Amino acid sequence: MDDVILALKNTLGKKGMTDEDISKLAEYLMSFFGFEGEVIDNRLTSEDRDVFYMLEEEGFLTTTQEEVHLKKGKLWRIHYWILKKDQIIRLAKMAKEVHLDKDEVSNMYEQMGDDVWKDRKP
Repeated sequence: MDDVILALKNTLGKKGMTDEDISKLAEYLMSFFGFEGEVIDNRLTSEDRDVFYMLEEEGFLTTTQEEVHLKKGKLWRIHYWILKKDQIIRLAKMAKEVHLDKDEVSNMYEQMGDDVWKDRKP
């Protein structure tokens, strides 16, 4: 869940989505997948599907389909949404690295003595 939140912050957070909305979206997304890697499309409402399409555009999800031949000779297509775990982990790792870089810069300025700042002219 932490990686999903970090990955969402690294994508949708940069587009203006609030941390609160990102947390809600992460919970919403994971309520479908849980410990599974895929969800059958029939389970989704049209509103759910809209959110999934948006997440697909951001690289969090992809789709696949399976064709099953029924006894009556008909072809039945089953559509699945697949959670792109590798992509989520990669985006989360990038977000962690950016956060660490900001902390390093902050620490550098905190370690500078007052004498350094006195020499600076506004």
